Amino acid sequence: MKTRRDIFQAIADPTRRGIVALIALQAMTPNAIAEHFDTTRQAVSKHLRILTACELIKQERKGREIYYQLEIDKMKEIDKWLDQFRKIWEDRFDNLDKLLLTLKNK
Repeated sequence: MKTRRDIFQAIADPTRRGIVALIALQAMTPNAIAEHFDTTRQAVSKHLRILTACELIKQERKGREIYYQLEIDKMKEIDKWLDQFRKIWEDRFDNLDKLLLTLKNK
């Protein structure tokens, strides 16, 4: 049985992160996306398939063109997972600030 990629595997690749950043601004066709990368159209299509399989992007057909756009709810999943670490680091920085202030006042 083939293991399905998860969203973190999808964003591990720099090209896929670049694609996500591009289509976060506006929906784009595969050809328009490929113009932004120094790679083949086929390689970009493979990245788009992976991102689609992970549900980070979705396709919408408009006439003869297919447009890819960001799936915001999946991005929220990533943010939710990262938030737990954000809170840990914020607490650590707050504790460091308190320690530095204490040392400064001594």
